[in-house]
Amino acid sequence: MTTLTLYYTPGTCAQAVRIALEEAQAAHQLVRVDFAAAQQRTPEYLAVNPKGRVPALITPQGTLTETPALLAYVAQSFPAAQLAPTDAYGLARLQEFHSYLASTVHIAHAHRPRASRWADEPDAIAAMQRKVAQNMTECFHLIETHYLGDGPWVMGEQYTVADGYLFTIAGWLKSDGVDVQQFPKVHAHTQRMLQRSAVQRALA
Repeated sequence: MTTLTLYYTPGTCAQAVRIALEEAQAAHQLVRVDFAAAQQRTPEYLAVNPKGRVPALITPQGTLTETPALLAYVAQSFPAAQLAPTDAYGLARLQEFHSYLASTVHIAHAHRPRASRWADEPDAIAAMQRKVAQNMTECFHLIETHYLGDGPWVMGEQYTVADGYLFTIAGWLKSDGVDVQQFPKVHAHTQRMLQRSAVQRALA
């Protein structure tokens, strides 16, 4: 059986990929990248991922980066786990949700811990950081009202890789100054996720 290698850092969106690998029961090994020691900027890691970010997944075909791509790879590589819809519309909806998390929600959050990516002046950085709670609240209001229906999971009755992704990013709300309990569906989703054995293994 081919072993995959996931480069990860605790507290990042790489957690969503760890959860997906556990759900798929995929043989894999983990390599922790120490952000505190700036390991992501070392020549050794940049040879793995020139972006200097996590996650990165080493596969038999090559290295993949970007969380939505890694989640799609895991879902399609282990179809027996049924971690993604197989119909065109369902798959597109999954990709739509992943794109929103990656391009909008993650960026809104990143303006707090990594505001220096967008500005150098302390006043500008502080202004961006003050806006994070409002922006994340607006993002999760949309998730609560538009993406979470009556089913227990993002895609309804079917558990998918989208659930680990949402769970991971929802976990950032507290540090962003947002009370997740103002979003009952998101909060309930988090509690359901915490009961899953694969999630518990990924968090251990």
